Amino acid sequence: MPRRLSRAHELRVAAVYVLSVSAVALVTRGVVSAVVLLLVWGTPVLAQRAELAKARAAYNEQLFDDAIAAALTAQKVGATADAATVVLSRSYLERYRQRANPTDLAAARAQLGTVRVANLDGRDHVDFMMALGEALFFEEDFGAAAAMFESGIEAALAQGAATGEAMLDWWGSAVERQAEPLEREQRAAVFGGMRARMARELARNPASAAAAYWVVVAARGAGEPVAAWDAAIASWVRARLAGSKSAQLRADLDKLVLEGIIPDRVRLLATDKRGQAESDLRTEWAVVKERWK
Repeated sequence: MPRRLSRAHELRVAAVYVLSVSAVALVTRGVVSAVVLLLVWGTPVLAQRAELAKARAAYNEQLFDDAIAAALTAQKVGATADAATVVLSRSYLERYRQRANPTDLAAARAQLGTVRVANLDGRDHVDFMMALGEALFFEEDFGAAAAMFESGIEAALAQGAATGEAMLDWWGSAVERQAEPLEREQRAAVFGGMRARMARELARNPASAAAAYWVVVAARGAGEPVAAWDAAIASWVRARLAGSKSAQLRADLDKLVLEGIIPDRVRLLATDKRGQAESDLRTEWAVVKERWK
């Protein structure tokens, strides 16, 4: 999940810095009483921003009960109410993923309906779109979820690599689930669209672990196991660009190749040739992994 603590911390520091500068100016003029009034007036706002930062930090640490409690407090002041509601909604959604309690999903949906989008900054707007997509995904409205995530990709990428990767991953997951029940031609078309979009993202950012994985899934889903094989090898080699995500990307690719792509490739062969062909492909894949480890 995208980390928000650093940005929240910057907002808190900026608020304190403005108060400090104002206070120094007023003291210089001898208006001590005005300084006291300014600090008293500003304390509740600073406190609520602190609660919002606390909610985001707890969310990042996957302490969703704590995130919910802090976000509920931050909701009480208009300056942080809508941003807090976004954090609150996403915390309910993540807790639903952990516990599968439908009350959490219903609570997230209800909270999302109260957000005043005009009050959100760019980052919170992206998080809001992600939360809407997640809610649709968990309700198994996969086509709608895919459409929501796709519409937020560019804005998410503009917010930073971590946010963009999260949106791409959610979109890929939603498309995969959307395509499962479709007829062959429809499924190929859906996966073809995702393949083209992920390929464009790789051309823009070769280090994208999300695009490197989902471009392989898309090629396989489109019914092109040989192209999926080639894409898997390219993504395995490219994984060294993905930094801390390299190991997880390679683990996911390994599972996909061994359990999906190789069986797909041998299924096209005559029955009596499948066993040897599968053995040969597994050996070839092992060589690739060793050569490019």
